[in-house]
Amino acid sequence: MNKSDLIRELAQNLNLQPYEAETAVESIFNAMEETLINGGRIELRGLGSISVKQSKPRAGQDPRNRKEILVPAKRRPFFKVGKELKERIDR
Repeated sequence: MNKSDLIRELAQNLNLQPYEAETAVESIFNAMEETLINGGRIELRGLGSISVKQSKPRAGQDPRNRKEILVPAKRRPFFKVGKELKERIDR
C-alpha cells in the first residue's frame, strides 16, 4: 500500500471527499515527521514504534579509488515491529 492507496481507502471507509482524506493523511504524516525531527518517539499500538537512532562516525571506503574516508555520524529513523503485528503475520 502506498500513500495514494491509503488516501483512497480512508475516503472510501469514512465517506470523505478525496481532498479531505488527503488533508487528513498529510496532517498525520506531518505531525509524525515533526515528532521524529524533534527527537520524539511514535508508538502505534498493534503495529510498532518509530524512533530516531544516532549512528556513530565510522571509517568507510570510496568505491572509486579505494581510499579510506570518514563517514560522519547520522540520525536515522528506526522502526521496531510490535508483538501483535509479528504474531498476526506469523499465523
